[in-house]
Amino acid sequence: MTVSIPDLPLVYLSDDELALISVLRGDLLRDRWALLLRDSYFNGEQLVRDLGISIPPQLKGLHTVIGWPRVGVESLEERLDLEAFRWADGADSSDLAEIVEANDLLDEASLAHLDALVYGREYLAVGSGDCGSPDCPPLISVESPLDMTLMWDARTRMGMAALRECRADGLIESGVDERMLVLYLPDQTVTAMPTSSGGWEVIDRDIHQLGVVPVVRLANRQRTADRIGKSEITPDVMSITDAACRRLMGIEVASEFFGAPQRYILGASESAFQDAEGNAKSAWETYIGRMLALERDEDGNIPTVGQFAAHDPSGQTKIIDLYARIMSSQFGLPPHMLGYTTDNPASADAIRSTEAKLVKRSERRIRRFGAAWQQAMRLALWVRDGEPPDKARHIETVWRNPATPTVAAQADATVKLVQAGIIPADSDVALEMAGLTEGQRMRVRADRRRAQGSSVLDRLAQMGAAADTAPAVEAPGGSGGF
Repeated sequence: MTVSIPDLPLVYLSDDELALISVLRGDLLRDRWALLLRDSYFNGEQLVRDLGISIPPQLKGLHTVIGWPRVGVESLEERLDLEAFRWADGADSSDLAEIVEANDLLDEASLAHLDALVYGREYLAVGSGDCGSPDCPPLISVESPLDMTLMWDARTRMGMAALRECRADGLIESGVDERMLVLYLPDQTVTAMPTSSGGWEVIDRDIHQLGVVPVVRLANRQRTADRIGKSEITPDVMSITDAACRRLMGIEVASEFFGAPQRYILGASESAFQDAEGNAKSAWETYIGRMLALERDEDGNIPTVGQFAAHDPSGQTKIIDLYARIMSSQFGLPPHMLGYTTDNPASADAIRSTEAKLVKRSERRIRRFGAAWQQAMRLALWVRDGEPPDKARHIETVWRNPATPTVAAQADATVKLVQAGIIPADSDVALEMAGLTEGQRMRVRADRRRAQGSSVLDRLAQMGAAADTAPAVEAPGGSGGF
């Protein structure tokens, strides 16, 4: 008699899984230093490389910070506002809105975009909900590249495996390492914790059988030979930042040594530098004396008093302005965003023209990041329904306009399209082109439904009133019937 034995989940990691974890951990540790370097420049915590020429040893601890990398990255991220997900065929998108609301994706998207611009990449991990109910919405989490890495197949443009290593909050036991590994595979997601013997113990296996790795990479500035992505804080940006910080440090040093003008006295006697008791005055007391009383010399001549010209920092500030213009070209920002100003302020049209490159860069990021968010949402629907979504149905990401047009210009363009019959007046596209946010468009749609319902009730009431006031019509043959 043949007895079938069901497949039991492995309590420990297999040899193939251990080998895969070793490779992925190597990738994670290899890129960590470069990621932390970009993070330090964004936070203004980088160590400025001193040339060792003009800075005295006593001022080695002086740290100057210039926040141009943060300003450049945040200026781009502030134009990447994800507002909603919807079906492209116009169907009801409440199922997508439920997933968005359950995972707070609209706020999490801002964090994901910021990290993708700073580090060059960010990861979106999809998994089953942990509320314990079959109807629990799927979980979409935003993961930092400091904690996660992805093995990528360039031919299929899909992930082969992913690894997340983090601290096991809430699962720490005495004598056990605090780390936790999450291995994402095409058929399952494995969660493991270290043991006291140095191995790994599996604490959960989510057998999802998706056939794809439920991790999406949000990559910035990809190239055909580099699908991982690059940071907006490039070596050019770091070099200019270091040069500007050194120039600021030079101004600080000059203010310490040459900020106060140096004075000189020619032909003075020694008593001019002594107090009433004949004790020598300190250099500081001599310098800050508001009135110098000097005696004539033996020949009756008055000592000559003068001062050298004080240090002028305008030469240094001009160089910093030059660095600001170079940095603005690197980030595609108007120079005034980096503090560079001129005597003649720019007009509104000139400012909008200088923002053209920033707007175009934002549109490119929206196109790239939007595709990643759509893929993550399709994976979430797959996890929820147990089957892949229909490929014929496309998901759209709704973004706020990255440009800064005036409200009047947006409204005028929308009115012209409606008057020409290109867009219906009651279309949601017209509301979107007018610059209304997703929340405002929902309120307008609700107001329209209420107005339509009120108009229907009014017509019914009018019809009822007309029926009551109409004269009665007698049947043929009189009131006697037959």
